[in-house]
Amino acid sequence: MKIWKSEHIYDHPWETVAKAAWRKYPNPINPAVLGTDVIDRKVVKGVLHSHRLVASKWPFPKWAASFVGSTNICYASEYSLVDPKQRQMTLRTRNLTFGSVMAVDETVTYMPHPEDSNKTLQRQEAIVTVHGMPLESYMENLMTNKISVNAGKGRQAIEWVIGKLHAEMKEIASNAIYNTDDLISFTKKSLQQVTYSVDDISLVTKKSIEDLQHLQSTPQSVPTP
Repeated sequence: MKIWKSEHIYDHPWETVAKAAWRKYPNPINPAVLGTDVIDRKVVKGVLHSHRLVASKWPFPKWAASFVGSTNICYASEYSLVDPKQRQMTLRTRNLTFGSVMAVDETVTYMPHPEDSNKTLQRQEAIVTVHGMPLESYMENLMTNKISVNAGKGRQAIEWVIGKLHAEMKEIASNAIYNTDDLISFTKKSLQQVTYSVDDISLVTKKSIEDLQHLQSTPQSVPTP
């Protein structure tokens, strides 16, 4: 059995990192992870519980494939808890493919940094167990090294997603300003049209009153008997 651990600090608040973690896959940083499918999702006492199926590619050397088998796509089961009140997100993943000869149990936790609430602390742990095949220790080292490399790519992917989130928010804000400007322009134009219409009505009314006054002031001719 091999145990691998790491910690990382993101220079972003927990809410931002948690959103990015949900949208982490797929990403161009680690194309080996093909995507996720939600199997179950529910909220219990304010905590979001999710179960997802993760599909990825895990190429093994030819000599190792002869022992563990070969497949184009590997699957893993991921259970997660998101507690917005406590500001904590925990994901636990275990492989389904090759489960008869190896187990990879991975836990990732995101929480506010204890010394700076505007930063996020990520703790990651993986336990790799290989059994029933030759070179078990070597395979465990091979797997933990691969996990370490993928963890680095995963952190880069989080930053990539956060960049996308910021770009989306900027675009939404820009569109909102543009739409607001259009609305203000339209409102001004409408008010001008109303003002012009009121002025026209005032002129017509004034002219009608003047015409009426003129008729009243003009002496009427009396017919000669």
